[in-house]
Amino acid sequence: MESSFLTAVPSVLAIDSATGHGQPLLRASEAVLSYSVLIVDDSALIRHSLRSCLEQDPDWRVCGEAEDGKVAVEKVKELHPDIVILDLQMPVMDGLAAARQISVVAPKTAMVMFTMHSDGQLLKAARAAGIKDVVSKSEGFADHLFASLRKACNNSIEQRAS
Repeated sequence: MESSFLTAVPSVLAIDSATGHGQPLLRASEAVLSYSVLIVDDSALIRHSLRSCLEQDPDWRVCGEAEDGKVAVEKVKELHPDIVILDLQMPVMDGLAAARQISVVAPKTAMVMFTMHSDGQLLKAARAAGIKDVVSKSEGFADHLFASLRKACNNSIEQRAS
């Protein structure tokens, strides 16, 4: 498991003076999680807004940004993010093409598409490219985006464990 993916606080034992046995102060379920995120969108405003939103939550650490799919693939190779947020329509290489390449070079990296276009056809194409969910860029997107990111990361943890 990569160290950037899961930062677990080591189990600390307190010695029970009556029994002499160690008692864990932290259980495995109390591990501290921090997921690295790569934001990919051709709009600097969207990238900045997503970064600002993500940085409000200690569970997320933005490790980089990319303005198109080609740069995104290179950044994934360089930064090894836990999750990539991809726009669909971008110059040079669109989000679906980037997702297909990311799936090859980093198969355990989770991906979520964040786009203005959201329909059943896109969801099917996105899943075929390795994307876990498609989130619409609309009012009230933050809750849905965070839920999708958490679900994608949880699925990724299960894949890495197997």
